[in-house]
Amino acid sequence: MQMKHRKQTKPAPPTHRPALAVPSYHRILVKHGLIEKTLSIPDAYEMFLKVGADPEVQKLRRQLAHGSKMKHVPALYLATAMALQGMTKQELEALKLRMEEKRV
Repeated sequence: MQMKHRKQTKPAPPTHRPALAVPSYHRILVKHGLIEKTLSIPDAYEMFLKVGADPEVQKLRRQLAHGSKMKHVPALYLATAMALQGMTKQELEALKLRMEEKRV
């Protein structure tokens, strides 16, 4: 008796990148509404550097680094993410406006 072979079908290629394929700095900026999800990775990195260089973000990063919660911040992106997390909606909106002014 001959067995019929099932037709092997390949799954359709994904139409978007899996979340983990996007760098963490891209996800951080999207989460806080500082960039669009569709922004290219090089442009997102450039924006991340600008956000990290913002005086308000640097001040919050320093406060976090000296706080009792964390003795050691393992990476710059984590420190920036935590600083953004600690900002109010108004502070984030002000940061977004400052970033847009720097683009022009």
